[in-house]
Amino acid sequence: KDYECLCGKYKRLKFRGVICEKCGVEVTLAKVRRERMGHIELAAPVAHIWFLKSLPSRLGMVLDMTLRDIERVLYFEAYVVVDPGLTPEGAMKRGQIMSEDEYNAKVEEFGEGAFTAIMGAEGIRELLRTINIDREVESIRSELKATGSDAKIKKYAKRLKVLEAFQSSGIKPDWMIMEVLPVLPPELRPLVPLDGGRFATSDLNDLYRRVINRNNRLRRLLELRAPEIIVRNEKRMLQEAVDSLLDNGRRGKAMTGANKRPLKSLAEMIKGKSGRFRQNLLGKRVDYSGRSVIVVGPTLKLHQCGLPKLMALELFKPFIFNKLETLGIATTIKAAKKEVESQTPIVWDILEEVIREHPILLNRAPTLHRLGIQAFEPMLIEGKAIQLHPLVCAAFNADFDGDQMAVHVPLSLEAQMEARTLMLASNNVLFPANGEPSIVPSQDVVLGLYYATRDKINGKGEGMVFADIPEVIRAYEAGTVELASRIAVRVTEYEVVNKNAEGDERFVAKTSVQHTSVGRAILSEILPKGMAFAEINKPLKKKEISRLI
Repeated sequence: KDYECLCGKYKRLKFRGVICEKCGVEVTLAKVRRERMGHIELAAPVAHIWFLKSLPSRLGMVLDMTLRDIERVLYFEAYVVVDPGLTPEGAMKRGQIMSEDEYNAKVEEFGEGAFTAIMGAEGIRELLRTINIDREVESIRSELKATGSDAKIKKYAKRLKVLEAFQSSGIKPDWMIMEVLPVLPPELRPLVPLDGGRFATSDLNDLYRRVINRNNRLRRLLELRAPEIIVRNEKRMLQEAVDSLLDNGRRGKAMTGANKRPLKSLAEMIKGKSGRFRQNLLGKRVDYSGRSVIVVGPTLKLHQCGLPKLMALELFKPFIFNKLETLGIATTIKAAKKEVESQTPIVWDILEEVIREHPILLNRAPTLHRLGIQAFEPMLIEGKAIQLHPLVCAAFNADFDGDQMAVHVPLSLEAQMEARTLMLASNNVLFPANGEPSIVPSQDVVLGLYYATRDKINGKGEGMVFADIPEVIRAYEAGTVELASRIAVRVTEYEVVNKNAEGDERFVAKTSVQHTSVGRAILSEILPKGMAFAEINKPLKKKEISRLI
């Protein structure tokens, strides 16, 4: 709670800033527990596992050592030479790895203080501290020019990239070795009391506890001047505890809790699909949205979609409240809410009015191109499924075997206007990828057009000649001719003569007698001006229809 310590000794604003001597809690705002970080001062330096174990190893790249060698040093299996000192030329070089036996042999050979070789993160830190990045970059560049081997060029280029990144960012390489460990704010790793007097805790608390215990034990051992082998073991355990905290299971066996389950480390909390970035930051829930199964709506126009009544009522609630207040049916939001919940006939009438001219956006995951989200005019329908026009399915890559779609309501006038002008399904008929039509007739439409435009020999009324198309329609309705009968008819075609500066076209009418079928003659009635009759004077299959569009 705000301005209260854990044991309750200090309460209220007047004690602000006091640190309770009983429980050690500062009297301040509660939100501090979400924001303020702590830190642990480590008794021995520790390497950050991300720089050690990521591929390629950044530590290995900077030091030009293999990952295996660095691991042997960090986990106290080998010594690394930091300074060859007074040893003869060529006997020992900086960065050389030595086992315990080799080290003892060298000490016997050259004497105790003749050279410096260290185990653990201290050794690696000294190497990083003494590295001259500018000189290394120059040396690699000259080696790159001199070498002709592809493998070497690849190796040098990788190392150069890492070193140049350090150079340009101003980060010192020895910062990859940690001396202070940051601690997450307590409310982000909560301790929740359960009913049985037990506690459910975040795994991070266990991992931090292990680090603190090992760190305190190491500090105590150092104060007591414990034997080197014990201190060494404790340092190794501290390194492993910090590794597990940052990325459990990255190296060796994962640390487990009381129930033998691997503990969830900081890296696991932020990475992957259910991590902080994808789940909570990019995957936020959106207001004024819903999702439902889609079914086919063959009676809809291209720019319409069927929206279930109850879904629309929920999505457009604020608009309905506003309308109820404007009409004086409800005086307060509470009264309007009650009215909507009782679903009186007036509410449905208002809903009809509200959604008129108010487009909605439909999105089908995965949204792989811009046609994955399109705007439609909602039509209220019974049931719980969204109705979708069959011809926009190709753009959404949707089918009706249980696919679901999300609905979003554009709220501001600008958003509504953009949805209507730029995103309406009837304005998006071409694929942006290749310019081909996305709205291509399919199934029953193709069948109908093919049936209407095919011709057959010896059909009823074959060879008849008609003065114009209305006469053909009358003859067909009277049953004198069949749909596929071959006939001759006088057709009026319009030719574009010229366009003026405003882009207006002038048409000149031309008549000619065409040998065609009854179906094609009737279909020509819906052709736009300026389109030749020859375009449909053939059986229309799917390819031809697509070309025609």
